[in-house]
Amino acid sequence: MLITHTLDRGTLRVKIHHELDITNRAAVALQIEALVAAHRPDQVLLELPTAQPSPATLSAMARAQRMCRSLNVAFTVTGADVQLQEARDQAPPRLDSGARRHR
Repeated sequence: MLITHTLDRGTLRVKIHHELDITNRAAVALQIEALVAAHRPDQVLLELPTAQPSPATLSAMARAQRMCRSLNVAFTVTGADVQLQEARDQAPPRLDSGARRHR
């Protein structure tokens, strides 16, 4: 079992139990999409298995986030550690497509 879920007061909580690889990342992303389509939650809370997720796990997370954004569903990520949020806070600001950074 790769994921489990609970629904409580409009929040769909999805837990990824193990790091994903290229053979199962699409399946997990599709499962999350199916859960959102079936339950129509106000918010999705995705729980990652480790503080340093694999690229495939991050790929599935990004796909779920894009899908939630397109449906105006709030999306939150949590995990084994706060390092993921800290890393995101320290990342350089994103640029619009085609934009160049001037120094």
